[in-house]
Amino acid sequence: MKFNIALLAGDGIGPEVIEQAVKVSDAIAKKFGHEITWKPALTGAAAIDAVGEPYPDETHEICKSSDAVLFGAIGHPRFDNDPSAKVRPEQGLLKMRKALGLFANVRPTFTFPSLLEKSPLKRERIEGTDLVFLRELTGGIYFGEKGRRDGGETAFDNCVYTRAEVQRLAKKGFELAMTRSKKLCCVDKANVLETSRLWRETVQAMEKDYPEVTVSYEFVDAVAMRLVQWPNSYDVLITENLFGDILTDEASVISGSMGLMPSASLGSDIGLFEPIHGSYPQATGKNIANPMATVLSAAMMFENFGLQEEGKAIREAVNSALEQGIVTEDLADGGKAYGTKEVGNWLAANV
Repeated sequence: MKFNIALLAGDGIGPEVIEQAVKVSDAIAKKFGHEITWKPALTGAAAIDAVGEPYPDETHEICKSSDAVLFGAIGHPRFDNDPSAKVRPEQGLLKMRKALGLFANVRPTFTFPSLLEKSPLKRERIEGTDLVFLRELTGGIYFGEKGRRDGGETAFDNCVYTRAEVQRLAKKGFELAMTRSKKLCCVDKANVLETSRLWRETVQAMEKDYPEVTVSYEFVDAVAMRLVQWPNSYDVLITENLFGDILTDEASVISGSMGLMPSASLGSDIGLFEPIHGSYPQATGKNIANPMATVLSAAMMFENFGLQEEGKAIREAVNSALEQGIVTEDLADGGKAYGTKEVGNWLAANV
């Protein structure tokens, strides 16, 4: 098979971890007889510096004409520390999601047997955890009307959802649940928020179409508590943009390192695949960043193409590296730490 893949390295450690994912993907292509054409493009702070725009039109055209997007990370301290900045790297990410119609963020959280002791939670609480969040990505408070009034003394951010936006995200949740343990949890705040009541009634109306799926409805604060108590009680969870942003970051530490968790953002036409971690500017250029989340994001990309064996081969290589201690300093725990490039080379060689 032939693939055109947009390559958005971004900022900070983004280019370093993307380089390793490309190595591993090229090794997969060679092993399984595929052909990948990589199409690099600018985004984030790097794009602002180059053209003054965090998601340039040229980048959008490259993404739109590709089969998938492999994404690194965006962000830079000079923007984080300047609340008056008019243009920010993160605006490019929001614009890209909207422009490409990437409405469903798929965030798995799973544990690695060799790393259970590295989690901040006790082994007996996390063993067997294998859950997936589907976060609505192009609606809600992040995209609602926002502004200031009363001379800047009052600020507002409106949260707005349509039934159609809820339905298309919930549909993906039900379909995913059918391929797993047929359990779905709708996370909302229906005791307080009108948008959450719309979410709940919409999902309830869809239950009849998926009679094999057992659906539960839980308030977001209760889910936040249970995620650190019994995360293995969950399977597929669906929720709105803001709640999903917070809960998925909370869930990400269960595995022991944010450097291990991949993600996908899906629409009707194209998928974007990226690690869940940020740009980690303090580590830029030091060859210490963990590339495994980005490599596993590439595995999700192949699986989204329907190439399950290719994804499995990447996951097996990552598991072997973890078991044999071929890890960066965040996982070395006093033992030998390998560099970003060395881990990437090892994974590519062992695919």
